[in-house]
Amino acid sequence: MCSWTAAESDMLVKNRLVGFLLWQLVLSSLIFLAFTITIVSLRSFTAISVSFFSFYLSHLIFSLSLSTVLSPQPKFRRILPVLLAVAAVSGSLSAVSLIGVNGGVGFKGFASGLLYACFYIYKRRWVLQFPIIQRPLFFSFKMGIPSAIARALKLSAAAYLFSALLLVFLPHDFSTELELGNFFARHIISFAAGFCVFLCWELTHHLHQVLHTKRFIFAPPKGSAAAETNPSEPLLAALEETSPASLLKYLAYLDLCMVCENNVDYWRRAAFFEETGDTYKRVAAVCLRPLEQLASNLVQGLEGSPDDKTYLISDQLQSSTNRQNSKCSELMNDLQIYTWSARAVASLTAHSRKEDRFGVAQLSGSNAAVISTLIASLLAVEMLMGKKISLQPSNNLMGAFGTKSPAFGAGRRDVRAGKRRDDPLYAKAYTMADVLRTSIYCIVSAFHHEMLASAKAGLLEKDWIASGKPPFGTRELLLQKLHLFLDFQAS
Repeated sequence: MCSWTAAESDMLVKNRLVGFLLWQLVLSSLIFLAFTITIVSLRSFTAISVSFFSFYLSHLIFSLSLSTVLSPQPKFRRILPVLLAVAAVSGSLSAVSLIGVNGGVGFKGFASGLLYACFYIYKRRWVLQFPIIQRPLFFSFKMGIPSAIARALKLSAAAYLFSALLLVFLPHDFSTELELGNFFARHIISFAAGFCVFLCWELTHHLHQVLHTKRFIFAPPKGSAAAETNPSEPLLAALEETSPASLLKYLAYLDLCMVCENNVDYWRRAAFFEETGDTYKRVAAVCLRPLEQLASNLVQGLEGSPDDKTYLISDQLQSSTNRQNSKCSELMNDLQIYTWSARAVASLTAHSRKEDRFGVAQLSGSNAAVISTLIASLLAVEMLMGKKISLQPSNNLMGAFGTKSPAFGAGRRDVRAGKRRDDPLYAKAYTMADVLRTSIYCIVSAFHHEMLASAKAGLLEKDWIASGKPPFGTRELLLQKLHLFLDFQAS
């Protein structure tokens, strides 16, 4: 049995870092040459060579610092304050490389670097943002160029004003020296140099995002011996053995989600339904584990009791402390993993209806476990959103498809919770709730006929709700919610 070793993990990260540095060299060279040709074209070849070397060195240091601080999780990293010093030094050296040492250029570059680092940390731009649609590298990079140019213009204007205000506090002699020569030409060149530096930083940041969020295929080459025997092992090893916050873990979940949702790698998805069922169980387990942890930890974070039949959310939100909100925020830091897990396991379950030749999904009880975990996670997230969740007796009215339509108190929201929708925590909760609903409807749509037959026979709970204790709520509460999905009334 093969496993994803630390050496292979390091090699993947190293290859992407080397590619990033090579492309960053190309970007820095083009920007430097464009500035030199259009603004300061009277330099000698030796002076241009020295300036280019120092300019590239400054941006190489900045690029390496970006590679150190960037992470798929939004947790504050202790190394981020180092970025302040690196950006300040890089900005000073870049400015001097472009237009020399006259007129306090080094100081202005130093101030520009500090401003950019503060903006970078304040906007939490060290978090890797995985694109919704995976495009080829060229097109992904090209789409971010206009926004990088616009942001560089804004930052250069703000940095120019910021450095001008700082110069007010400098000694009088130094401030007077800045006014010598052609005033307008000097300041236009200074602004253009600042724009080039910011543009290079913005394109470097965008390039880093594009290269490191590109999908990696955790599978042997198609047609090889490993692909014929056990093509799923590299992916499962990366999912099971890598550290939770590593980039490799995120890339593995991204690859799993795309395999389960798309038909491009149909041969890889077909390998999940091998005869023994062990591979399918492992895939379902790595998808359900994060969602189960989310549901149970949210309950603990809000001090809710999942065994109660009535959850007074308004009282919980009113009495929640900053510590509770902080704990819930930490849980939602893994939003991307939760999203990929829900989408992957829902798509795989839906495809199993036609592609599972050996019936391993149904025989192993994975279908009931998937539905139960998805609904329990949805109820926990809705509790965080401020919905009042209560278990009420089913009435005798029949739904549109002949199922009992239970009274469900999840539609009412706490007024105070509605005021918090601008909070990043609640914005993530609403996003997660939409993903979970879509995932559940994906399964319900695929197995709608079977679920209706089970509901009419009174076997819906036995066939589609796991027998064990759910991570949130009770089996009766999960069954009521499932009835709403069957009637397409869940919202």
